[in-house]
Amino acid sequence: MKSLHLSIIAAFLSCTMGISQLKLDAELRPRFEYRHGFGTLFPDNVDPAAFISQRTRLNTGYKSEYLDFYLSVQDIRVWGDVPQLNIADRNGFGIHQAWGEILFTPEVSLKLGRQVLSYDDQRIFGGVGWAQQARSHDVALFKYHKNNTNLHLGAGFNQDGEALTGNTLTVTNTYKSIQFVWLHQDWKNLAGSLLFLNNGLQFIDPVDAANNETRFSQTIGTHLNYAKSALSLSANLFYQFGNDVNDNDLNAYLLALEVNYKIRSNWAITAGGELISGNENGAPSGGENEAFTPFYGTNHKFNGLLDYFFVGNHVNNVGLLDFYLGSNFALGAKTSLNARIHHFSAAANLATTDSKQFGAELDFVLNYNFKKDINIKVGYSHLFPSEGLEFLRNNFDGNTNYWGWAMVTIKPALFTTSDD
Repeated sequence: MKSLHLSIIAAFLSCTMGISQLKLDAELRPRFEYRHGFGTLFPDNVDPAAFISQRTRLNTGYKSEYLDFYLSVQDIRVWGDVPQLNIADRNGFGIHQAWGEILFTPEVSLKLGRQVLSYDDQRIFGGVGWAQQARSHDVALFKYHKNNTNLHLGAGFNQDGEALTGNTLTVTNTYKSIQFVWLHQDWKNLAGSLLFLNNGLQFIDPVDAANNETRFSQTIGTHLNYAKSALSLSANLFYQFGNDVNDNDLNAYLLALEVNYKIRSNWAITAGGELISGNENGAPSGGENEAFTPFYGTNHKFNGLLDYFFVGNHVNNVGLLDFYLGSNFALGAKTSLNARIHHFSAAANLATTDSKQFGAELDFVLNYNFKKDINIKVGYSHLFPSEGLEFLRNNFDGNTNYWGWAMVTIKPALFTTSDD
């Protein structure tokens, strides 16, 4: 009966709106986590954390000859944060995406509204899909695509709300204004992208509001991919300049290289390294900041799954040198195992110790595709800290640091209509 009702609604919308295609799908993603040293070294005299978080989404897409429209609403919660006999939920419900793309020609379009910005390997712009809430931006995006060339021009300007006077943004953890250009080109075995980001952060003077201003930094760089036969290589080269929010001059860089080789149809290995510049003794000095910030990337994807670096932490610090080896095994048609080991050290000297060593991390992720719309993942990570990390985090308790998790993702396609 429910399927019949959905079909009737879809047919009605198709007739009344004259659409080309309407899609409705959903996502339910509960995840259990046991944290004993996740994100920072585990201290004495505290208990580990265990909880189940959940993402619930309902997504609607609409396409016609001249318009592409998308709406995604989501609820983010932790099991038990709302009582059973609740009057109202906690504030975990919101709009993840709400955008409309006007298709002027097959090559040119304009996309307006709240949307995910995800480019290349997601080092600078990413959807942060691991986080239950994920990341989206309020921007205008001009898009040009022809043959193997893609050009995107984006801009965003943020305010607290409608006002009669003033332009100071008091909302934290976001930018006041951004403009960016992304150019991508595909060739036979090579793909390359150029990215330029003008990132404006709000400075608020605690004494004199007349000094409030937007301070801009610039990030420019390239992402390269080469693939031939069983071998593939990728590289990132980025440089930051301009000013940080505290008006220090920026002079920072990120360099990365990764090699992947498919030994057999069911076995691939990975080796790589990433150098992210940092400040001597962990803080800007003499009006110069040499610490690179991967502003809006999917940082959980890089530098270990335990999130010790650049996931809400380690900003304007001593930087990072990360060497890693990994392997991915297909254990059957539906199952795979990914394993990776990282070795971390500081890119600049620490003030409190001669050691620049942060330690090593082991990550394991088991992936099982139960059905086409049901996926199960289980993971375990273990950190072996060194002296440098203990000084950096001011924790010498010597506890074991590890993290385990299990996640089920259910993504049913509810219905699709088309007048093609």
